[in-house]
Amino acid sequence: MLLILFTIISAVENTEIKEALEKNDQHLAVAKIQEYLDKGQNVPLNIAVTGETGVGKSTFVNAIRGIDNKDEKAAPTGCVETTMKVTPYPHPNYPNYLKMVEFKKFDFFIIISADRFRENDVKLAKEIQKMEKKFYFVRSKIDDNIRNEERGQREFNEERTLTQIRDNCIQGLQDLRLQSPQVFLVSSVDLTLYDFPLLVETLKEELPELKKEAFLLAMPNISVDMIKEKKKAFKAKVKYFAILSAGVGAVPVPGVSAAVDTTLLVSVVTKYVLGFGLDIPSLKRMANYSGVPYEELKKVIMSTLIAVKVTPELLLRLLVQFSSLTALLAAEEGTRFIPIIGIPVSMGLSFAFTYSSLNMILDTLADDAEKVFTRVCRCQQTPVVSLC
Repeated sequence: MLLILFTIISAVENTEIKEALEKNDQHLAVAKIQEYLDKGQNVPLNIAVTGETGVGKSTFVNAIRGIDNKDEKAAPTGCVETTMKVTPYPHPNYPNYLKMVEFKKFDFFIIISADRFRENDVKLAKEIQKMEKKFYFVRSKIDDNIRNEERGQREFNEERTLTQIRDNCIQGLQDLRLQSPQVFLVSSVDLTLYDFPLLVETLKEELPELKKEAFLLAMPNISVDMIKEKKKAFKAKVKYFAILSAGVGAVPVPGVSAAVDTTLLVSVVTKYVLGFGLDIPSLKRMANYSGVPYEELKKVIMSTLIAVKVTPELLLRLLVQFSSLTALLAAEEGTRFIPIIGIPVSMGLSFAFTYSSLNMILDTLADDAEKVFTRVCRCQQTPVVSLC
């Protein structure tokens, strides 16, 4: 057993888990892994979106939650002020990730304007600075400005217009004695346009590590690179789930390890599906938001795990198609009762089965997420965004 545990250690960076494995304390290692995984699952991310009447706060809130303004869970929009007080708008897939709470509990602030930023915006920014919190200026409704400029100019140049709008906002903030302001130009109608990908990248880089992952997984897929980053975040934890599986592999009871492995896989794969926005509600929200019919989005999907409820039976039907995984599962049960070496070998096989299964499923789901994103971009005639 000790040899198997040391083999697994090489894949682990978490100090407490590694120490438990080195001491051959299987129960402590499993407990520490579960604690680590649970900690990552329960990280709230509180975002404040503020600005004057009519600047598009609600539309922006809906957009970053990946839902249409007409959705029943949408923040109300209108030509008059519809959000007069602090109101919580939980993310539909991650109710603890994106919500609005008491002022001091915000992780960062997004200050929105549809034209020039005002003195009140700057006063708020300075108060946020006193709390040592981050704030970001967002200039909304850029798509409207671009359309208006294009109609009124004989020789229209989009990049020049964007630069003029950005410079004008920055100069206005500097005139109000705010040093080194950064302004992001966004369209809440299409988040792949203008500065929204840069805003997301900036926010992600400036958040603490655990908050960074919560933010990343809660964001809609606005680029192929974002999908790849989500995949990378999921992949980093595969080894921990595999070690949990190996721990159960030490139980000398027929069928227990396989049952726990499939239950574990269901839980993890369900998180993958939600993170990539490939569950039924997310795909339907994407269809409403993008204008691409739901059935059209489903046509580009290859995995049988998407747009259905993930169950142990469904997973096993998928995995038995791969002879190598089936052989691992069978060998694990067959070696468990071999004297002396049975348990360590069984643990290693359990680790290998879970590790290989999760990586294979993750690759497939990430590919499908890219296909869905590309299909939406093609319909909207939007370039497939890359942040590289």
